[in-house]
Amino acid sequence: MSHLLRTSRLFAWVFLTGLSVAVIVTSGFYLYLRPGLPPVAQLLEIKLQTPLRVYSKDKRLIAEFGEKRRAPITIEQIPTIQLQAFMAAEDSRFYEHFGVDIKGLARAAIELVSTGEIQSGGSTITMQVAKNYFLSRDRTFIRKFNEILLALQIERELDKNRILELYLNKIYLGNRAYGIAAAAQVYYNKPVSQLSLAQMAMLAGLPKAPSAYNPLANPERAMIRRNWILGRMQELGYITPDAYGLALAAPLTASYNSTDSEVDADYVAEMARSELVRRYGEDAYTDGYTVTLTVDSTKQQAATKALRDGLEAYDRRHGFRGPIGQIDPETLADGDLSEIVQNYPRVESLIPAIVTNVDDKAQNVRVHARMPGPAIMPFETMTWARRYKTEDLTGPEPEKPSDVVAVGDVVYVRVQAPKPAGTTPEKEDQDRNGTNGTAEPARPAIVSLAQIPRVEGALISLEAQTGAIQALTGGYSFGQSKYNRAVQAQRQPGSTFKPFLYLSALESGMTPATIYNDAPIVFNDSELESAWRPQNSSGQFYGPTRLREALYRSRNLVSIRLLRDLGIQKTIDYLAQLEIPVEKMPDNLSLSLGSGLLTPMELARGMAVIANGGYDVEPYLIETIKNVRGEIVYQAPKTVLCDQECKEIAEENGTDTENSETSTEAEPAESTDNTQQVRVMRRLADERSVFILHSMMRDVIRLGTGRRALALGREDIAGKTGTTNEQKDTWFAGFNHELATTTWVGFDQPAPLGRGEFGASTALPVWLDYMKVALEGEPPSFMPRPNGIVNIRINPETGQRARPGEDGVFEVFREDDAPPPLLSEEESDRNGSSGEDDLSRRIF
Repeated sequence: MSHLLRTSRLFAWVFLTGLSVAVIVTSGFYLYLRPGLPPVAQLLEIKLQTPLRVYSKDKRLIAEFGEKRRAPITIEQIPTIQLQAFMAAEDSRFYEHFGVDIKGLARAAIELVSTGEIQSGGSTITMQVAKNYFLSRDRTFIRKFNEILLALQIERELDKNRILELYLNKIYLGNRAYGIAAAAQVYYNKPVSQLSLAQMAMLAGLPKAPSAYNPLANPERAMIRRNWILGRMQELGYITPDAYGLALAAPLTASYNSTDSEVDADYVAEMARSELVRRYGEDAYTDGYTVTLTVDSTKQQAATKALRDGLEAYDRRHGFRGPIGQIDPETLADGDLSEIVQNYPRVESLIPAIVTNVDDKAQNVRVHARMPGPAIMPFETMTWARRYKTEDLTGPEPEKPSDVVAVGDVVYVRVQAPKPAGTTPEKEDQDRNGTNGTAEPARPAIVSLAQIPRVEGALISLEAQTGAIQALTGGYSFGQSKYNRAVQAQRQPGSTFKPFLYLSALESGMTPATIYNDAPIVFNDSELESAWRPQNSSGQFYGPTRLREALYRSRNLVSIRLLRDLGIQKTIDYLAQLEIPVEKMPDNLSLSLGSGLLTPMELARGMAVIANGGYDVEPYLIETIKNVRGEIVYQAPKTVLCDQECKEIAEENGTDTENSETSTEAEPAESTDNTQQVRVMRRLADERSVFILHSMMRDVIRLGTGRRALALGREDIAGKTGTTNEQKDTWFAGFNHELATTTWVGFDQPAPLGRGEFGASTALPVWLDYMKVALEGEPPSFMPRPNGIVNIRINPETGQRARPGEDGVFEVFREDDAPPPLLSEEESDRNGSSGEDDLSRRIF
């Protein structure tokens, strides 16, 4: 007995000694590691890496920027059965343990010994939160001990639901999806609340090994993992046997679903992205900012389509430049055409295709396109394809398919047959076998011949009263060229500059009835190799012409004489008053013909000043910026157009009306103050002069070079065409009182567009297609008639008041500048000499 007692005492001492050593060692580790552990409170402050999202004014997604896809979600938004699926897979005793599950660790050890692998894992969800938020993934004892200590600390300071919410928003679930909400979108294109039980179990299987159990990369292993989780859910009583059976029989339905934009607005998206990076640096891609722009999705889509259609129409008029590549007969016979055609890029809706057969008898061509695979190209879609020689010369019209293409040619086509709903470029590239998903082969699609335009263009549409950008596109394809011509291309405005010159004239006391001579003029300049002999675009001269007619017929010689009388420097000073950049304006008479340089945006802004009645206006794109919590950190100032009566508003908001703020965006500031600032925009031009100019520019549409715009069937439209020397730049700028839109078409490297190409034939059709959509259903909007305007019947030959019995027309004048009352013949003989001298000066 004494021996047994001694043995028991020995074991007791050994046990106590071992326990003491364990406690001492554990305490030592704790005391050593504790100072380096981060405080749990940081969990609530950590910003999950959430991408930057850009939306249109009507809440349509334009773009998403950022490496990680994440959409933070609260635990209340997640169905209970989905929570149970993750607990069944990762930590079934989550609501029972204190951060470390001793039973779970023991079970993991037994599974490791018996099967060679761990099925359920030893780490609790709390331990995974500690690891994912604070620790590295190094497999070391120190890291594991830190993980346990942090888990215990997290459990003491946070409730279970908050821990589970943090876990489900942080975990990586493959395919750039971080968090359950992003994964539901990527794999099933659904919100979490709409997932089926089988889909929930599939997502719950991903945290263990996102690559190994990915349903897209490894569908068989993913199904095994899913079914195991369903079995665990039944064992734990989360689901009934019937639900288990139905879910077990459910097929794999996962597919890749990218976050596709809902608006084709790449140039706008890039402008927003660069502004957010300027404000917040690289954090803009990860801090979850949501940007709402001023653009309207319907108008933006119309702008993108109108510009592309217009550039393609110009390109087709100048012929077919031939194939973009050639496949040799041997490769054509033995190669994989679906792979070969992948070497050629898709550009917007244009798809590369290889010609496999040319049948002149059947009048069609067979091609193998990148998508949809085998297709037929009827000859009637190729009749435009005269052979290109120069911008002014094309070959004869083709009579048969072989006049256009040959077997082995690689060309661009556009699919004519309707595509199935839900088709995306990614899905198109994944499905290149030419079938419709059934055992029956799909009928060959119908395609039409196309080519990528070499010509480029831009469109800017501004809300005239505020400067808010309604639509903007800076070229045919952002994917092909990131160069944003709308804001970066400095081009000669040509005759679209003339309204600013004529406004200067109206401000200087001239009137629409002022007579100038449209006659030849020669200027000798020592800096020029020869004398300058400017001409009208028609090459003809029309004699004495009223300024109204000179503007709507775009008479160059009248504009030159007008600038000469106004004075070059005085006109440049007036342009500066209108806030039009003058740094690249020439100080010679060619200024009158628009030989200076402006970007399309600068010209559009100037036209908006005219459209809104003469007030300064500053284009802006960003309406609001919200942080990841949905709080507004930036809101665009409210624009107030200011006459004398609004000085009080300016003073209340600290704005100097003499030097109004012209910055498009406020400086970076993280503020959640929802008080909207006010941007006071002062008057830049006399409203009476602007009103008269509106009338003159409406005649450009009714009677002049912009008559094609009559197709809108509206009387409130004013505008001006523009074409520079040799047709290198073509423009149309048009507006009503609410909306100002400018379009430009030309080559990036200035070159002639060809004979017969003018603003009316290239830029105006783009403007028209856009404005048909932008103004649909909108009531007419005219500038209100200001005080001090009179209508007087005049003699169109002299510009003076018409005498009784004379043929006359009504003209609009500023009251101060109206023609003097009629005199008797005797008084006219005595006083008419000065008027005749003034007219003679303008004519000769």
